[in-house]
Amino acid sequence: PMSITGPVDLGYEFEVRAKAADVFAVLADVPLSASHFPKVEQLTDLGNGVYRWDMAKVGTEQIHIQTIYASRYASNRAKGSVIWTPVEGIGNALVGGSWAIKGKRGSTAIRLDIEAEITVDLPALMKPLVEPVVNVEFEQLIERYIDNLIERLGGEVE
Repeated sequence: PMSITGPVDLGYEFEVRAKAADVFAVLADVPLSASHFPKVEQLTDLGNGVYRWDMAKVGTEQIHIQTIYASRYASNRAKGSVIWTPVEGIGNALVGGSWAIKGKRGSTAIRLDIEAEITVDLPALMKPLVEPVVNVEFEQLIERYIDNLIERLGGEVE
């Protein structure tokens, strides 16, 4: 039995005190950026800008889900963008997204967009129970990731 959860589609905007160049340096460096992401069991560089993410198992005693996926990253310093696209055939999820980095006077505006689709091996009956858990978990991880990055980048501009 296969069950698809998602697509999860999230967007966040925030502003940090760091300079745009410093923000770009952190976000374009995938291992460095990933080091701020909670519950990453392993990040593997597969070459050509492709990284495989193995996430820690989440869920309850009865149901645990491990998300594994690979994305191809492309960064453009001039545009202030880091874009990742899903790589098919690795793991059980497709994850794509982008960072948009815009320097302002004394701060940097950042936008994160992320789209994910996770395939879970579960009986159809479990789907209504599991889907909300996966979605909430995913959102919480992203929000913690952003908080960790904000801390790294000198704090948020309110």
